[in-house]
Amino acid sequence: MSATTGGAIKAYLESLGSGVPVFRDGPRDGQAEPYIVVQEAVSVGLDGRANGDFGDPSAEINVTEVATVDLVQRARTKTGARTAKNAERYGLAESLAHALHGCRLPAHPAPVHAVRVRDMDRFPISDNRIRVSITVEIRRGLLSAEVTPA
Repeated sequence: MSATTGGAIKAYLESLGSGVPVFRDGPRDGQAEPYIVVQEAVSVGLDGRANGDFGDPSAEINVTEVATVDLVQRARTKTGARTAKNAERYGLAESLAHALHGCRLPAHPAPVHAVRVRDMDRFPISDNRIRVSITVEIRRGLLSAEVTPA
């Protein structure tokens, strides 16, 4: 079981068997493309649609957490002095988004009620790389460990 949302997303994406390494918060130095980076807790707020009574200690409090899943790929590879071919795996970002939308993140320590892909943005970035950023909204229970001082 993962300790965080980012860890649960990482574990879930690795279980898909895409052959693409998945990292939390950034790749290791010198990592070749393609790779996936998961950034958790971009924002976290109370889920007003499904919250119990704040005065009832047994009531489950739910939050909506936003995370991003970035797929970074090489755009082209050189085949000759003046020629290149596409290196980007077209459809890979869409297949990741399709797999995330509606999943339950079984490795998450809190009960996950829904995962929804909000959008995908494709950005050309420096050094002949493409980044597709998938924004994911996770509706989940709030753990007491998240709000209890250590």
